[in-house]
Amino acid sequence: MASATTFYDFKVLDKTEKELPLSQFENKVVLVVNTASKCGFTPQYAGLEKLWKSVSEKHPDDFAILGFPCNQFGGQEPGSNEEIQGFCQLNYGVTFPILAKIDVNGGNASPLYEWLKSEKPGLLGLKRIKWNFEKFLIGKDGQVKERWASTTKPESLEQTILQELAKGAPAKKSDGAEE
Repeated sequence: MASATTFYDFKVLDKTEKELPLSQFENKVVLVVNTASKCGFTPQYAGLEKLWKSVSEKHPDDFAILGFPCNQFGGQEPGSNEEIQGFCQLNYGVTFPILAKIDVNGGNASPLYEWLKSEKPGLLGLKRIKWNFEKFLIGKDGQVKERWASTTKPESLEQTILQELAKGAPAKKSDGAEE
């Protein structure tokens, strides 16, 4: 989707593989995470859930976490979408959306992830996702604000997310364009 200019321009598949327009998250701060159930970082699901509950308590309609399962790193997400949902709920009590499994690198990479990586390259300007549980923060304006490595614990992101939430919604010009 070369014409995409914001996060809201994309559509992804939900856990049942139905199209989900990301425009429904417009004017929200969104944390996007590529996830896996059999990874050394899998316990981050607990941290993500804690973060989700803590921030949502203060900003119930302004924040979302979206998990994107991916099997590209060591085959650590082999299950079906249904199995992944069950695993996340049973083992970590996950209540934020875990969407359909995707690729984040390579020729079959999700257009959303291609855009995220081009907007916010990683260390040394490398675009590729290095492992499970990399995180991207999307501001209310639909732009990528931050990118964190797998080793960054979700709980450590709360202050940055709250600061982004405090910025408010983007202003609209009279012609409908954002300022």
